[in-house]
Amino acid sequence: MIQIRDLEKSYKTKAGFTYVLRQINLDVNEGDFITFMGPSGAGKSTLLSIIGMFDGEYEGDYQFNGQLVGKLKPKDRAALNKQHIGFVFQQFHLLDDMTVAENLDLPLSYRDLKKSERQSLVADTLDRFGIVAKKDLFPSQLSGGQQQLVAIARAIIAKPSLILADEPTGNLHTDHGREIMDLFKKLNEAGTTIIQVTHNPDWAKYGQRIVTLKDGWMEK
Repeated sequence: MIQIRDLEKSYKTKAGFTYVLRQINLDVNEGDFITFMGPSGAGKSTLLSIIGMFDGEYEGDYQFNGQLVGKLKPKDRAALNKQHIGFVFQQFHLLDDMTVAENLDLPLSYRDLKKSERQSLVADTLDRFGIVAKKDLFPSQLSGGQQQLVAIARAIIAKPSLILADEPTGNLHTDHGREIMDLFKKLNEAGTTIIQVTHNPDWAKYGQRIVTLKDGWMEK
């Protein structure tokens, strides 16, 4: 599914170039469950953002399903993202002017689905996450934990082939966090590829492989 070769990411500063990622080589197969770990500033979220096709400014090669992502036009890269990837952001990234139900419907609007099918999927997902009573509320009316639940529900509702999760349980109580990790495990067992960033060693164990980053380098 994913092949990354000699990927590097840097920013230009007054002192020269500051590298955030150095010589990253990574293969991710369909059905993998991989965890990125490492100290703050190690480059974990940056690498996840590149894999998620939100950041196209880097050196090296990144192939997704055989396509060189770096060669794609921004609109084509965005289309590939919407078709295949569900992303759980650390800061939720819910749309403030949309209700919970409308936020969940958004990723479905990029798929070739009838309105009735979309409404059914939204209803099922609201029920699955226990947030039916919140469907007409706006994100600002929710607690941080509730916003995170909605963000995770939005990421999986369109059944993406790849889920990217940046500290997906960071704002949840331990019991809720375990429920989310159990859900990810079930999705993975059903064939969904998952890459998560976490500092929690218990959550890291849900994956099959841990990739450790430090100062932008992958530790061998």
